[in-house]
Amino acid sequence: MKYDMYNEVLEQPESLKKTLNEEESHMKEIAEKINGMDRIYLVGCGSSLSTCYSARDAIGFLSDMNIEVHTGYEFVHHKNLQKSNSVLILTSQSGETADTLAALRKAQENGIYTISITNEPESSMIKESDDSVLTRCGRETAILGTKTYMTQLLCLYEILFSIEGSAESEKILNDLKQIPSIIEELIKSTEEKNRILAKEYKDEDIFYCMGSGPNFGLAYKIAMTMLMEGALKHACPLYSGEFRHGLIERAEKNVPIIFLDAGFPGDELTSKSIEFSNEIGAKTITFNMNDYSNIHPLLAPFILIIPIEWFIYYLSHYNGEDPGSTRHIGKVRY
Repeated sequence: MKYDMYNEVLEQPESLKKTLNEEESHMKEIAEKINGMDRIYLVGCGSSLSTCYSARDAIGFLSDMNIEVHTGYEFVHHKNLQKSNSVLILTSQSGETADTLAALRKAQENGIYTISITNEPESSMIKESDDSVLTRCGRETAILGTKTYMTQLLCLYEILFSIEGSAESEKILNDLKQIPSIIEELIKSTEEKNRILAKEYKDEDIFYCMGSGPNFGLAYKIAMTMLMEGALKHACPLYSGEFRHGLIERAEKNVPIIFLDAGFPGDELTSKSIEFSNEIGAKTITFNMNDYSNIHPLLAPFILIIPIEWFIYYLSHYNGEDPGSTRHIGKVRY
């Protein structure tokens, strides 16, 4: 049986191509418009929040831009917002996420320039923000939002690295154009291996997920929306550097730990954590950027997400769950 998520995984390359073709010049205009702003706020919820973490940590390797990441309601209740010469970039699949929409309205009340990134052309966020980028995904059925994640991350990278403007950023932006074709091949080549891996781990109930730099944002997505929402497994994300400040006491024999490695400076600690976990017999699952692509390592979240999507998809399947359905989200409004 194939669930809706299956087709949405396959549609990611085309969604990226369409978004780049239709919005690239507009995103560069946005970057030019907000270049020189003193502060950039990034706001999202769930999977959209994870793209904000990854974009902030990626640009932080090259730039001293003042970027803050908040969830929707944390932004709303923040008492120390910079109201002048600042911009808020919001990410949402539907453009109707209550928390994110509240943040948009709070920003506008305070004179902060607003930019929305969403899939829905008639959404409140598109209509109410000062500027917007429309990702070419269409409405996604599966809660995991595979196409949404990819295209939102693409837009954040395109805007922020265009602002940074160095030769290194230009290389990243050029490599970004290769992402659709790279992941098209990875979708084909990584499915079977991760189907087998998922069958091996189907009876596990809790997973820890670790990464450094922009891979922390991916670890957050894996734990928060993919494992907990999609596969209905307990999960916890953390930065690699935090392993010895907590997880080291819970990393026991046969405990599954997912490691994301792209050779970032912080991945020295990822490697040490993998070594320790192997020594004590933990079940280590490592996704290494070098195994999948040789493009710029700061683009690792775009690459590593593909084999992990297959792992989560089949993990859900082998537990009799539809990875795109929900039990409670549609029933709770607050």
